[in-house]
Amino acid sequence: MQQAEQAEQTEEAVEAEQATLRQRATVGGPDPFTTAQRQFDRAADFLNLDPAVRLILRNVQRILQVDFPVHMDDGSIQIYKGYRVQHNLHRGPTKGGIRYHPAVTLEEVKALAMWMTWKCAIFNLPFGGAKGGVVVDPSQLSKDELENLTRRFTTEISLIIGPESDIPAPDVGTNAETMAWMMDTYSMHKGYSVPAVVTGKPVSIGGSEGRTEATGRGVMIVTLEALKHLEIDQSKATVAVQGFGNVGANSARLLADQGLKVVAVSDVSGGVYNPQGLNIPDTLRYVQEHGNLRGLPQAKPISNDELLELPVTVLVPAALENQLTDQNAEKVRAKVIVEGANGPTTPEADEILNRNGVFVVPDILANAGGVTVSYFEWVQDLQHFFWSEDEINERLHRIMRNSFQRVLQTKLSHDVDMRLAAYIVAVRTVSDATNARSIYP
Repeated sequence: MQQAEQAEQTEEAVEAEQATLRQRATVGGPDPFTTAQRQFDRAADFLNLDPAVRLILRNVQRILQVDFPVHMDDGSIQIYKGYRVQHNLHRGPTKGGIRYHPAVTLEEVKALAMWMTWKCAIFNLPFGGAKGGVVVDPSQLSKDELENLTRRFTTEISLIIGPESDIPAPDVGTNAETMAWMMDTYSMHKGYSVPAVVTGKPVSIGGSEGRTEATGRGVMIVTLEALKHLEIDQSKATVAVQGFGNVGANSARLLADQGLKVVAVSDVSGGVYNPQGLNIPDTLRYVQEHGNLRGLPQAKPISNDELLELPVTVLVPAALENQLTDQNAEKVRAKVIVEGANGPTTPEADEILNRNGVFVVPDILANAGGVTVSYFEWVQDLQHFFWSEDEINERLHRIMRNSFQRVLQTKLSHDVDMRLAAYIVAVRTVSDATNARSIYP
């Protein structure tokens, strides 16, 4: 009886933590697209952007909304809402992930699509930005139901996706298996295999080596570059990571491999903290066995809010949007913030962090390792020639390092913060393409 009560209390605590994160990501701050537009406006003002170009880039180009039926295991039919948004097509086909999450909104997907445009521009990838999402909690569906949902959603958005038009990838709530179902569905409609229609697939069907950990590896690379710029000894640096999914877990593991001390990590069940450092391989095994971080031995339980305020060298928010706001930014004691998530910092929080001297590596620079290796995968699929994992990692390291330095030099030469510097680089690149192509007709 006592065990049952404890289990129920644990479930309630997990649900409460999830609700807190979702609320902060949705109603706890501005809607994500408003944030994305405000960030763009700063760069547009700085660049004195042509009003017509500004109007074009400030808005998304295409929105596809679908309400589609799915066969459930009990024989019933459920209707789910999904989106695919393309922000800009001036530099090539669009690229962006598919998100399965109960808090997905059109405004969020529009913001994510816009941020993808800027990421691709900073890294000089020949893509515009896109994003997709389905309003669903994947943890509440069986594997068969998830497959049914994915195949039907793929069919619905097949109107606009394709290897030369719009290439999806995994995001929150989706993975390589999801991409395999999408690729197979699209291929069945075509009558032949089209591996380049999605990235983030299993290697056995055209996926790329190194793709799974690419975003986390990119976070690690720019973290080391930031510490080098700030003349901070990485062997003495401490790290806290909010979010222990693919991005957060790989960021923590790779940073620990580089000699940084990871002292805190968190997921929807809450966080764990050990000022002496966590054993990340043991932590990963614990999560694999127990499903979350709750109860991790030799670690103090803390909340996600407490993790954001720890006295660490590096804070990596790798969860959802709007985690750092004007309500908690003053309490942040990290010297460096590396945004593993998209949009974790509101504009109001940005002002506070900059005023307090926190060095922020923005999301459109910090977490672009995933789309960079997705580009590698797309190229490999199109040419039917694949690279080794060492080649992938070497190319990623070179591109991430060069892009960081490009943004850093923009920051130093114009005496601006890193986010504005990144947007200056990105918006200038896309506006040049818009001007070169002109407007049809």
